[in-house]
Amino acid sequence: MEAMTGGKFLQKFRLYETRSKFYLIGRDKSRIHWRVLKIDRLESTELGVDEDPTIYTESECQELLWRIHEGNMLTGGLKFVTKCYGIVGFVKFLGPYYMVIITSRRKIGTICGHEIYSVGKSEMIAISSVTVWPNVAYSRDENRYKRLLCSVDLSKDFFFSYSYNIMRSLQKNITQKNTGQAVYEPMCVWNEFLTRAIRNHLKNTCWTVALVHGFFKQSKLSVSGKDFWLTLIARRSRHFAGTRFLKRGVNEKGRVANDVETEQIVFEDTSDGIPTQMASAVQHRGSIPLVWFQETSRLNIRPDIILKPDVDYKATRLHFENLALRYGNPVIILNLIKTREKKPRESLLRAEFAKAIHYINKSLPDDKRLKFLHMDLSKLSRRKGTNVLALLTKVASDVLDLTEFLHCEISTSTKPDDTSSGERTAAKPHDDRSSSDQTECAAKLAPLLLQKGVLRTNCIDCLDRTNVAQFAYGLAALGRQLHALGLTEAQKIELHDPLADDLMDFYEWMGDTLAIQYGGSAAHNKIFCEQRGQWKAATQSQEFLRTIQRYYNNAYTDHDKQDAINMFLGHFQPQQGKPALWKLDSDQHYNIGRQGTLKEEIGRSFIKRSLSDGNILLENNLPVTSCNNETNNTELLPMQQLDDIREPTDSAPEISICEPNPCSSVNYGRVPGRHSISEERQSYLKRLGYPELHSSNFLDLDLLSSSGNSCDEEVFERSSLINSPMDVVSVESSTSYSEQGHTDEGRDDMDLSRSSSQVSDVRDYSDRFAHWVADGGMLW
Repeated sequence: MEAMTGGKFLQKFRLYETRSKFYLIGRDKSRIHWRVLKIDRLESTELGVDEDPTIYTESECQELLWRIHEGNMLTGGLKFVTKCYGIVGFVKFLGPYYMVIITSRRKIGTICGHEIYSVGKSEMIAISSVTVWPNVAYSRDENRYKRLLCSVDLSKDFFFSYSYNIMRSLQKNITQKNTGQAVYEPMCVWNEFLTRAIRNHLKNTCWTVALVHGFFKQSKLSVSGKDFWLTLIARRSRHFAGTRFLKRGVNEKGRVANDVETEQIVFEDTSDGIPTQMASAVQHRGSIPLVWFQETSRLNIRPDIILKPDVDYKATRLHFENLALRYGNPVIILNLIKTREKKPRESLLRAEFAKAIHYINKSLPDDKRLKFLHMDLSKLSRRKGTNVLALLTKVASDVLDLTEFLHCEISTSTKPDDTSSGERTAAKPHDDRSSSDQTECAAKLAPLLLQKGVLRTNCIDCLDRTNVAQFAYGLAALGRQLHALGLTEAQKIELHDPLADDLMDFYEWMGDTLAIQYGGSAAHNKIFCEQRGQWKAATQSQEFLRTIQRYYNNAYTDHDKQDAINMFLGHFQPQQGKPALWKLDSDQHYNIGRQGTLKEEIGRSFIKRSLSDGNILLENNLPVTSCNNETNNTELLPMQQLDDIREPTDSAPEISICEPNPCSSVNYGRVPGRHSISEERQSYLKRLGYPELHSSNFLDLDLLSSSGNSCDEEVFERSSLINSPMDVVSVESSTSYSEQGHTDEGRDDMDLSRSSSQVSDVRDYSDRFAHWVADGGMLW
């Protein structure tokens, strides 16, 4: 946000109209500086905006309005339209331009005296006079576009600030002095497209507000008898934004779906609103950075995964380069998806993700290599005696040892009321002084400790499991933040501490908000409920209802929601003579969204769906399968062993597909025990000539093995693993190609087996229905 003369920002506006023009009158909070913006109403196809360079006083502005009224008496004079709090942007469909304004706001917090607001109400007003509207302005398509854009509810989870760059982290605001139009460049400003025309024309941002989409909550808490303010901010990226099944993976520019930056700010409560110290910790969540999709289905609660080969993992590499540019090194990956499944879904993405990390790390110097931890949170949460939150908190503490966090001190000084230098200062709250020659209290933020690097967390949707892990990181960070501010002696907050419960409420609320935005329902908070000791039956009922709600929204409402998002972000711009948005397949108009040409996108809509929800499909409509032929005598791999064998290789990804001709028969044998699986994996990795990358390259994995499981539990788990029924599923071929195009040696001598003796097709209807709700697949 650009400062006005004397460091003032336009915060309140009044809109007036004549037959030929709109007049927007803006003033600062202290009512000292008044500006006028004129908008032409006689132009039906172009946006005519003119800013009066004069800075008026209140009396001078009233006199100007009176003169305008007298000059337009023959056409009705000057009329008051509405009061507002900033321009969201301008948009054009097929007819005239419309102006979107904020008509109501709510204060939701303060950072260093800078007030943060959420949008209470908004309104879309046609610019052109009705007398010059073209006929198309009355068309059915025009009205449908208007309804579609208005379906983006700005009163839900959009927030802004006039004087603080809320779209950026506290550390970036301190270290990078960006003002003016530069603040609209970050990925988290959702109305960048809507404001682009007026910003480029006026060369300033005085009249517009930069909207951030995500989550903001601030509350006063207490520890050891001392009060402090806790602020939790989630900033959702506008790049590759959308809904759960319509935006997956990474695009060719390295931008991932469900990209969210989470910042946790802590500062001590003071009487004047300006603390002496602040601490901030930033973490990141985002979809698995591989090129993969899922097509929505009304009969399948978990649609098929479509994995597209990415030569040399270019998109994945771009994503991590962008993370390093934004946050520095190290970039630490916490991957929470499943390692083994009866039907290969998440586990295949996990294996491919591990391959990508290893391949990228080969070309990076040691100090810039990606650090990772693959952790099957779903499996760990089912183990008796395992405290998942305690385990995650230990991991988070080790991560914080590497990345640290921002700790800065604030020094206040008195200086003339002038911010022409562009430096970011902390404004004193409730400063409504009317004298023009007064001085104000300015605060400089000097960093004592900077965060270097970031923790990137993901599960399959980056919603439920990811939110639990982010809470654990937030808890570990909060202990260190409070200690750095001198509020506590210890750096650790125990899980049973009341402060941990307060923080859990923050993250649970954030998780529900982000899950509704991306997934269509509140988050699954089973682990949080267990930590609180809530009734298990009530928790299961809640989880079931949220599953159904998420399925319904994904199947029936997400396409319209995606269209509205694409309209708001400017990915689709209506044109006469071109197909309407609702006549296109999802995202055909968005050439940044999915990789490939328009022809490929259209062809993707005709992909033949496999009845098995475990299949990975490719763009030739064939499921990825393994087959035996005369030249390769390998057997189908048991699903529990699949992940162990498909470890990261030195090669770029290459998907092998069976030809339409029938595959030869497969011999099934008994699944070997865990010990033999581990030995086979170790032998395979040793033959490939690189260290095991099964779990982590920076953590001591002894902490993961000491989960508190009893021997009986381990025996039971192994028995159920071996003897449980397993459906016959087509899986991806284990063939991989080296950089020179040759197959890896030593792969043909692997002992691959699969047990099918326990397959049973006899189930009653209620069991099938429960399986459909829990695991997806076809109901009938």
